[in-house]
Amino acid sequence: MAEGPRTPISGCVICYQEADRIADCVRSLAFCDEVVVVDSGSTDGTREIATSLGARVIVNVPFPGHLQQKQFAVEQARFDRVFCLDADERCTPELQACVRELLARGELADAYEMPRHNHYLGRISRHGLFVPDRKVRWFDRRRAHWGGRNPHDRVVVAADAKCERLEPGIEHLSYRDFAHHLRTIDAFTAIAARALAAAGRRCNLFDLLVRPPAVFVKSFVLKAGFLDGWRGLVIAAMAAYTDWKKYWRLWRLPRGGSPA
Repeated sequence: MAEGPRTPISGCVICYQEADRIADCVRSLAFCDEVVVVDSGSTDGTREIATSLGARVIVNVPFPGHLQQKQFAVEQARFDRVFCLDADERCTPELQACVRELLARGELADAYEMPRHNHYLGRISRHGLFVPDRKVRWFDRRRAHWGGRNPHDRVVVAADAKCERLEPGIEHLSYRDFAHHLRTIDAFTAIAARALAAAGRRCNLFDLLVRPPAVFVKSFVLKAGFLDGWRGLVIAAMAAYTDWKKYWRLWRLPRGGSPA
């Protein structure tokens, strides 16, 4: 182990009604010097569970949007080095060991990206649209920040920052069941349609008739989703449906109104 003080790190998590999943998420950030949990007003015991595990819980309501809430969490951290997770994610033991080793060495990049292992209906997806699904989740907040467009937030790293790739990954428990997948699509497409409208984007027939089947072909054929069997078929079909519903809602969205 390198001599001298180790670089401190803050774990940052946002959540809402995650009593069944928040504990494993917080525990997987045990390598951090603190864990900050920003809650959007849970009433199912999520906050109490996180607090009992030593996390510093902050309630931030009303929910400002995914990327805004994640950036808010980063800004509440005591340390500049932050590791961000969603409540349905957790660092694998291999990733925890990798982070500890890098912290011990003391020579850190400005940001690190790593793959997410997406679980879908009981099995990890090995192919398809969201593989390898690399995400920047560990970074220096002085050199990176949360950006993108809701609900598809991403970490934006400074152009001259050093970003390295890690092979160990994050476990992502995407949906509790198929009904949860449908509810998520309903919520996320509404958010996405509003964000597109706010950016001045309007829907056309190409968006409705060409984009969704193109998404299906990309996931199921070009990215070999068929190798995941019926799960790969369902993932591709639901990805196409998500794209269609997003643009259908944008099509029906009156200027200044709410998606149907």
